[in-house]
Amino acid sequence: MVVSRTIDEIDEAKESEDLKILEAVFFISGRFLSMQELISLSDLNPILIRGLIDKLKEKYEKNVCDGFVQKVATWREYINWADVIIFDDIGNGNLPQILRKKGKLVVGGTAYTDKLEIEREFGQKELAEVGVKILPHYNFKDFDEAAKFIKKNPGRYVIKPSGRALSDGKELLFVGQEEDGNDVMQVLKLYKKNWSKKIKRFQIQKYAAGVEIAVGAFFNGKEFIYPININFEHKRLFNGEIGPSTGEMGTLMYWSAPNKIFEETLQRMGKKLAKSGYVGYIDINCIANGKGIYPLEFTCRYGYPTISIMMEGVASEWGDFMYRLAKGDKFNIKVKRGFQVGVVIAVPPFPFWDTEAFTRYSEDAVVLFKNGDRKGVHLGEVRLDDGDWKLAGKSGYSLIVTGSGPTVESARKQAYSRVENIMIPNMFYRTDIGLRWHEDSDKLQTSGYLY
Repeated sequence: MVVSRTIDEIDEAKESEDLKILEAVFFISGRFLSMQELISLSDLNPILIRGLIDKLKEKYEKNVCDGFVQKVATWREYINWADVIIFDDIGNGNLPQILRKKGKLVVGGTAYTDKLEIEREFGQKELAEVGVKILPHYNFKDFDEAAKFIKKNPGRYVIKPSGRALSDGKELLFVGQEEDGNDVMQVLKLYKKNWSKKIKRFQIQKYAAGVEIAVGAFFNGKEFIYPININFEHKRLFNGEIGPSTGEMGTLMYWSAPNKIFEETLQRMGKKLAKSGYVGYIDINCIANGKGIYPLEFTCRYGYPTISIMMEGVASEWGDFMYRLAKGDKFNIKVKRGFQVGVVIAVPPFPFWDTEAFTRYSEDAVVLFKNGDRKGVHLGEVRLDDGDWKLAGKSGYSLIVTGSGPTVESARKQAYSRVENIMIPNMFYRTDIGLRWHEDSDKLQTSGYLY
C-alpha cells in the first residue's frame, strides 16, 4: 500500500536526484549556461529547472545582495502585499498569467514566450509566419545525410543541435569557416562518432556575414512601448571576440524611434505577443547585411547586464515605469540621448563554475573605490558588510559599470573612467566594449537600417 508519507518520500528522493543532476551539469560544464542548455543537458523541463535553480541559489548565492536590499525567504507570501510582481527570467510557464487573472499587476513571461526563447526552431517558425526573413536552414537526424547535402550544396554553414536532447547547445554549435563546407563535414564526422547517442536532431543553417545587432522593446500586454532599444553585445571573454562565451562581457546600446530593423522583425510579432498576454522586455538578436535582416534568437526577459545598462539610459522613474507597463498603459519612456556602454567586471572563476577556485581567489574580497564615487556601478554578486562591499555568491560575476554620452567615445570614456576607480583583487574586464561601432554603424547606415 502506498501512503501519503511514502509519496512524499518518493517526491523528495526524485527532487534530490534532479538537484544532483543539475548541479553535475553546472560542475561538468564549468561555465554559465543558458536555460536552453540546461534543458538539453539535464533533460528536465524549464519549470522544474527554475525551482531547482532556486534551491541551488539558496545553497550558493544566499548571501548575494545582503545588506543592500531587504530579502525574504519566499516571495509567494507577499503576493497580496505587492503592487507589482516582476519575474526577471523565463521558465515560469503560465504562472504570471495565473496571477494576472487573479487581479495582480505582473511583469513577466508566458508559456508562449518561454517557448520562443527555449526552442529556436519554434521561434524561427513563428517569425516566418509573420513574414520575417529567416536564414535557410535544414533539419537532419542523420549525420551522413547532412554531409551528403553539404557535399552536393557547397557553402559556409552553421551546425546547431536541436530539440530537447541538445537544444541550442552552444558548446556544440559550430560556425563553418570554409566556403566549400569541408570543415563542417569534418565536424559532422566527429559529432557522429562522439555525440550520436545524444544528438538526435540537428540543424544545418546557411551562414550569413554581417553586423550582429539586437533590437528590443518593452511590451505592455497589448502593444510596444517606445522608444526601442538597439544594442550590440560582446559575448566572448577577451577583446576581439576571442575565448569562451560568457553570455555577455559588455554592451553598447542606444534608444531610438522605430527603425527598419524593428519594423522588419520584432514589430511583426506584436499581435502574437498580445495574444499571449506578454508584459516585459523582449529582443531579437539578428544578422544584418545588404541582403536583409535575419533574426537568430529571442530573449523574452531582462538580459544581464542589459538591464543595468538600460538604467544608465532610462530617465523615467523605474517603479512608476514598471507599474504603468504592468497596467497596460500606453506611454513613452523618458531616455537620455546618445549612447550607453556597460562593462562587466569579473573575478575567478568566471566564466567557469568552480566553487573551490572562488573560495581560494575571490571569496569575501573587498571592493575598493579610489575616490568614493560609485556612480554608474551596478551590483553583481556582492554584499554589504559593515559598510564594505564584498564579493558574494560563487560565480565571480561581480559588477557592471556603465557610462553614457552624446557619442560612443564619450560613453566609453565615462564607463572606463568609472572602471578605473574600482579595485578588486584579480579583477578583469574587456577594454574594447563599443569599439566596433565605427565599422558596424557604417555598414548599417550603408544598408539603410539606421535612421
